[in-house]
Amino acid sequence: MSESPVTVPVCYRHPSRETYVRCVRCDRPICPDCMRTASVGHQCPECVAEGRRTQRPARTAFGGSAAGREGYVTKVLIGLNVLVALIGVALAGSSSLFDGGLFTSGGRLQAIGGVVAHSVTVNNQGVFLGNIPGFGDVYPGVADGAYYRLITAMFIHYGLVHLALNMWALWMLGRNLEAVLGPLRFLALYLLAGLGGNVACYLITPDSLAAGASTAVFGLFAAFFIVLRRLGRDTSAVIGILVVNIVLTFAVPGISIAGHLGGLVVGSIVGAVMAYAPAARRTLVQAGGSGAVLVALVLLTLLQTSALT
Repeated sequence: MSESPVTVPVCYRHPSRETYVRCVRCDRPICPDCMRTASVGHQCPECVAEGRRTQRPARTAFGGSAAGREGYVTKVLIGLNVLVALIGVALAGSSSLFDGGLFTSGGRLQAIGGVVAHSVTVNNQGVFLGNIPGFGDVYPGVADGAYYRLITAMFIHYGLVHLALNMWALWMLGRNLEAVLGPLRFLALYLLAGLGGNVACYLITPDSLAAGASTAVFGLFAAFFIVLRRLGRDTSAVIGILVVNIVLTFAVPGISIAGHLGGLVVGSIVGAVMAYAPAARRTLVQAGGSGAVLVALVLLTLLQTSALT
């Protein structure tokens, strides 16, 4: 009586390779090149790929991507602010843009991208509000259709100290908020707070030229306080720093009170929407609330333009 031949198992992907190791999920034979180490045993490439497709990505407490822990958006925002500052130096033709301490009188970059309602004239003697024919280069204001100023102003600064203080605050606040909110939600908060502060400048002090990331930074302060409260953390340090900054806003000449308070208010609203959105409809509520804030700011801007023209 003859015995039946013994079948030697071979790798399902490499039939010429003998193997006695099997995938712990599908039980297919796998050779060393096809083995993927699992928590228990080994898996085949197909099972590993399928597991990645079905695995839910890690989320923060407020529904954002866990990628925010790397702080990529915060780093990019700081990089953009520094890049714009270097462009300002190039336009000025020297480092004079950064002379004079906390603030300077401004230069061509501030005239091009700062928040102001009406035209600005620039020549070698400085920056002058209004359209002065034959006196220099003229740049339109927000009321003249240059709505881009409401965005660009949050990336332009009046001096090295102004830039350094705002970037330090952005670094300290941004990394923490981006980690708990996620990159997209944090970016929405930053841009809306900055836009809110610039719209406030346009509404309250339309004839002043204003710029700086502090509109967005004040919004981050407000949102950070709200997020800490929502997480049950101690807020005493944030309150102290925020109070000091508000006092300085009113005490130091040249600071845009409207811009800081506008950013603070919008940051509070968006921060509350992000932090208190119900889990069942979190993304919808966060997107809808942020969109509503954007629509309100656009409407306020258009109403002010209508009133000024």
